[in-house]
Amino acid sequence: MSKKRIALIGGGQIGGNLALLAAQKELADIIIFDIPKAEGMVKGKALDLMQLRPHDGYDVNITGTSDWKDVSDADVFIITAGIPRKPGMDREDLLDINLGIMKDVAENIKTQAPNSFVIVISNPLDAMVYAFYKTSGFQSKKVVGMAGALDSTRFRTFIAMETGLSVQDVTCMVLGGHGDTMVPITRLATVGGVPITDLISKEKLSSIEERTRFAGGEIVKLFGNGSAFYAPAQSAIEMAESYLRDKKRVIPCASLCNGEFGIDGYFIGVPTVIGANGVERILDFELEKHEQQALNQTLDAVKKTVAETGL
Repeated sequence: MSKKRIALIGGGQIGGNLALLAAQKELADIIIFDIPKAEGMVKGKALDLMQLRPHDGYDVNITGTSDWKDVSDADVFIITAGIPRKPGMDREDLLDINLGIMKDVAENIKTQAPNSFVIVISNPLDAMVYAFYKTSGFQSKKVVGMAGALDSTRFRTFIAMETGLSVQDVTCMVLGGHGDTMVPITRLATVGGVPITDLISKEKLSSIEERTRFAGGEIVKLFGNGSAFYAPAQSAIEMAESYLRDKKRVIPCASLCNGEFGIDGYFIGVPTVIGANGVERILDFELEKHEQQALNQTLDAVKKTVAETGL
């Protein structure tokens, strides 16, 4: 039986780490794609990764290309293409440039691999995944954005750092748009089943929520040029793995809502079941009044950015 194939659209920092993580998990053969100007770079990364395989025996093939025909019939696409944020920029500042890139990518994937499962990472995330969906004409179950998976892991990280307890035992969720209005659902957060509200003061929890909302910008400022790549890559790989191995993980993702949480027709971060059929279900649950109000606020921000795409 032939191996599955993952195509990584964009061979920058996230793309390189996606390739490494996918190889380590032996998820599929990997193609790193970028524009002709960067073809040598992605071929070099692919060759470097191929030479890493003997150390731990990753039996996958890794190639680099700038030819769309080389990604024909890939099973999964992970899209990172676009310019990264710089200090002082928010995700919405990237809209005009990255929208044009996303439209081109969508048209090519529609031609080369119309049955694939697509994970969008490019920012502004909620608008970019919407743009891919509208341009490609893909079924909504085959298109999803990597947002809440990353935001939730950042929330988990800050809780573990504050408590000094294992991050493995922290469970929490962040809903909403992938921006400064995202909604950490603090009342559901636990460490080993113990409510986080019994372990951390209300004031400290509030500061952790705020740090979570601006976690991406914090890294942008520290880097000085560019944005996060390790954690975003791992977040997307979890999603791809759940699809390829039919794990049915429940992962906060930017999925198209059709009435869930009172949202209709927009991609926004919600608890999403990912299995062999793609987005198989959104787990809807009742929010408290202040949580629903916060989610409505983040939806307004998403609507505004989506409207600016003109799609």
